[in-house]
Amino acid sequence: MTVPKTTVLVLDSAEPELLARFYAGLLDATTGPAPGDGELLLVTGRTGVVVGIRRDPDHVPPSWPLPEGSQQAHLSILVEERCLDEAEREAVALGARPVGAEDDGSQSGSRTVLRRYADPAGHAFVLAAVPEPPVPGSPAGES
Repeated sequence: MTVPKTTVLVLDSAEPELLARFYAGLLDATTGPAPGDGELLLVTGRTGVVVGIRRDPDHVPPSWPLPEGSQQAHLSILVEERCLDEAEREAVALGARPVGAEDDGSQSGSRTVLRRYADPAGHAFVLAAVPEPPVPGSPAGES
């Protein structure tokens, strides 16, 4: 029998409350302290997405993407194709900083299908277009 486990991606931030509010707003999620760990804030979305935010007063924002093209670790937020522009406006209004975009050629007339950002603490994330609404547990809902 496998021991039950939960995976939480934890991001460091000099201002964890601010960063938790950013992701809660972006993901239409809630935020609160982790049970038994007052130093960890959890952002929990309706689809079960959980991101942890931990205070690090010495946090230095990562450099992403690197000039060599390496994406490194980042969050990939799946968005229905028709909602990509609206999701971008939401992200920027919440404090995301655009860092790049690319067109994979699959969408004629589309500005981009993959848009890169830095969150308010400098962590990398992308908004990636998917043809249908992302559903947890489906192939489109995985990244």
